Amino acid sequence: MTEKILIIDFGSQFTQLIGRRLRELNVYCEIYPYNKFPKPDESVKGVILSGSPFSVRDSNAPTADLGEIKGKMPLLAVCYGAQYIAKHYGGEVNASVAREYGRAILKIDDRSCPLFKGVDSGSQVWMSHGDTITSLPDRAVPVASTEDISNAAYRVEGERTYAVQFHPEVYHTERGLDILRNFAMEICGCSGSWTPSSFIETTVKELKDQLGDERVILGLSGGVDSTVAAVLLNRAIGENLYCIFVDNGLLRKEEFESVLDSYEHMGLNVIGVRAGERFMDSLSGISDPELKRKAIGKTFIDVFDTESHKIENVTWLAQGTIYPDVIESVSVNGPSATIKSHHNVGGLPDYMKLKIVEPLKTLFKDEVRRVGRELGISDSLISRHPFPGPGLGIRVLGEINQEKLNILKEADYIFINSLKESGLYNKVWQAATILLPVKSVGVMGDERTYEYTIALRAVTSTDGMTADWVHLPYEFLAKVSNDIINKVRGVNRVVYDISSKPPATIEWE
Repeated sequence: MTEKILIIDFGSQFTQLIGRRLRELNVYCEIYPYNKFPKPDESVKGVILSGSPFSVRDSNAPTADLGEIKGKMPLLAVCYGAQYIAKHYGGEVNASVAREYGRAILKIDDRSCPLFKGVDSGSQVWMSHGDTITSLPDRAVPVASTEDISNAAYRVEGERTYAVQFHPEVYHTERGLDILRNFAMEICGCSGSWTPSSFIETTVKELKDQLGDERVILGLSGGVDSTVAAVLLNRAIGENLYCIFVDNGLLRKEEFESVLDSYEHMGLNVIGVRAGERFMDSLSGISDPELKRKAIGKTFIDVFDTESHKIENVTWLAQGTIYPDVIESVSVNGPSATIKSHHNVGGLPDYMKLKIVEPLKTLFKDEVRRVGRELGISDSLISRHPFPGPGLGIRVLGEINQEKLNILKEADYIFINSLKESGLYNKVWQAATILLPVKSVGVMGDERTYEYTIALRAVTSTDGMTADWVHLPYEFLAKVSNDIINKVRGVNRVVYDISSKPPATIEWE
C-alpha cells in the first residue's frame, strides 16, 4: 500500500502547488475537497489543510470534519487552515489591523519545533491573509512570528498538529520546501520513495490485474500524456492495446507523418487515420470558439468510434487524463465552469459502452515527463510542447477554411523550427502561432498588399495554471518575422504577444 499525505482543499489557488512540492520530495499525496475527503486509513501518514479565498469569519466559510484527523495523526494547517484550527478549537480570529500580503520576514521563536528544523530565522515567507489569529487554540504555543503578527506559526502540545499563517508551498517562501520536507519526513515519517521507477512498477502491475486479457483502445494525439499512457499500457498488456492516431487536418505541418513514424519505432500497435476533410466539413460556417471545439470533439468521437468498431472484442478505452484534470472535475465548488470542451475527463457519449482506464490520473504534467524518460521514450516526444486537443482549429481565429489553415501551418512551421534551431525550444513551455482575422495594408516591392496578420506566442509555465510571456531575443523575433513575411504568401505583418496568464489565457480561443 503506497504511503501518502492527504491534502484537504478549501479552495486556495495554491492547493495544487502543495501537491506538486510534496511530489518533488518523492512523497505521494492526494488532493480532496474539504467536503469529500475519505476517512484516513493506515496508508495516510499525515494531512495538510490548504488555504482558502474565504475568511473563517464568513457565514458561508467552508468547514471540515476533522474528528478522525486532529490529534490522531500529523496535521499541518496552512493559512486559512491555521485560522480554521484556531477558530474551531478554542482560539480566536479577527480582522487584522495590519494585513499581510506578500513578503514578510519570519522570526523563529521556538528552535526546538521539528517543523523548522534547519530553517534559519530571518528567512523570507509569503503571506496572503486579511485576518489574524489573536488567540491561539487550546494547548497551542507560538512557534514563529513576523514584524506584524505574533502568531505566524504555532503547534499544539500533546499532538502532532502544526499551523503556519504563511504559504510554504509558493516559491517566494525561501525555505518552504524544507518546511514541507520536515513535515513529511520528520513528523509524518514518509520514506520519500515514490519515484518514477516505483510508479511504473506499481502501475504496470495494477494494469495487468485490472485489464487481464481484455482489449484496450487508446486515442493517440502525439502529445506527452497519451504517449506515456500508451507505453505503460503496452508494457502491461502488449498486443492487446490498439492505438488510433487520427489526423484531423488541424495538426502542425508534417506532424502526422513524423509522429506516426516515431510511434512505429516504439513497437506500438498504431492505426493511422486520415480524416482532415471530415473535420473541415464539420467546421464549415462556424466562427464561435466553443462551437468549434464542440464540432471538433464530436467529429473526433465519430471517427474514433468508427475505427474502434473495426477492432473486435474491445472492452476498455484508455485516456491520458492527468491529475490536474481530475482535481478540476471534482473541485471545491463542483466541476469548474472554465473547463473547455474536448476535455479528457468524462468525454465519452453513452453509446460507446466501454470501461475507462486512466493510467496517469495521479500524475502532474512534469511527473508524466519524468515517467516518460524513465520508460525510455525519446526526448523529441517527451519534450514536445503542450498542444490543444482542437489543434490549429482554435489558432485560426474566427471561421476556418483550407486557405487560412495552410497559411497558419506554414507560418507555424517556421516559428517552431526556428525555436529548435536557435536552441530556444526547450526554454519555452508552449509556443503558438495564431492567424488573426485581421488584414492590414503593406508594401512588397512596388505593390500595395492587403494581407493577414500572424501573432506569435511563447510562454513559460509549470502546469498551465499561470504563465508568463518569454523574453525572446529581438534578433530572433526579427528573423522569424522576416522569414514568415517573405516565405508565407498571404501574410504581411507579424506581432508578438506579451500578455501573461492571468489576465490573458495561453490560447487566444
